Amino acid sequence: MTETTRAGTTSSRVRPEILAYYGRGEEDGRLRSGAGLLEFWRTQDVLRRVLPAAPARVLDVGGGSGVHAEWLAGDGYRVELVDPVPLHVEQASELPGVTARLGDARSLDAADGSVDAVLLLGPLYHLPEREERLAALREARRVVRPGGAVVLATINRFAGLHDTIRQGVFFEGPERRALIEAAATDGVNRISERQMFTTAYFHQPEAVVEESTEAGLTVLGQYGVEGAAWLMPDCAENLADPERRGPLLAAVRRTESVPSLLGVSGHLLTVGTVN
Repeated sequence: MTETTRAGTTSSRVRPEILAYYGRGEEDGRLRSGAGLLEFWRTQDVLRRVLPAAPARVLDVGGGSGVHAEWLAGDGYRVELVDPVPLHVEQASELPGVTARLGDARSLDAADGSVDAVLLLGPLYHLPEREERLAALREARRVVRPGGAVVLATINRFAGLHDTIRQGVFFEGPERRALIEAAATDGVNRISERQMFTTAYFHQPEAVVEESTEAGLTVLGQYGVEGAAWLMPDCAENLADPERRGPLLAAVRRTESVPSLLGVSGHLLTVGTVN
């Protein structure tokens, strides 16, 4: 099958508004500067603690432009990245030590038990239907070896509510506020002309455990990525200050798995395995 055919098949399964959103090419820079560095550094911190040791084989599913694949390859991992966005695959293919190809989290072309770790650091955001998320989780379970790691990133249920209040846009009108409050109720982020994000699903932490367990994974732990620090108005400034950055990251790590604080974080990492 040619690359062109695979691209058409993969892209046709992804909602067009999601492809359009990521096709703008803005995701690569989001995690490389400003407050986005908190998500980047904290994800890196957790992954370095929970992944099998290098040179383990890591399948980075929905890995975008390779923001995390890049440093994983630098750490000595054998990294394969799969993403449904052609621009992302093109960007990731240019990274040293990273193999990138088009693909869909719900139907992976890797063999059973063929990788040491699977990263799903984006796909679950954009699968609003539960059965689609379960399909992606079951595929991750299928391709990882027994005892390997599956790491899932989800957006927390109230992330949109918290973020828009922090930025002040929550108060810009009843139409936008209604959409934000609807997402906080059922988890579905609906797009409109004024929405800053695309179609997405926002999880409750306990629901991630339920879905992972139903898909056959054994959950080992959950980690709030940004903690409460991302809601502070001076977050970016503190990250830019070398004297404050270390203490800030240490403070977030201190509270990362406190059950009562998991939902405060913008993103959540859930780590599972296959027995």
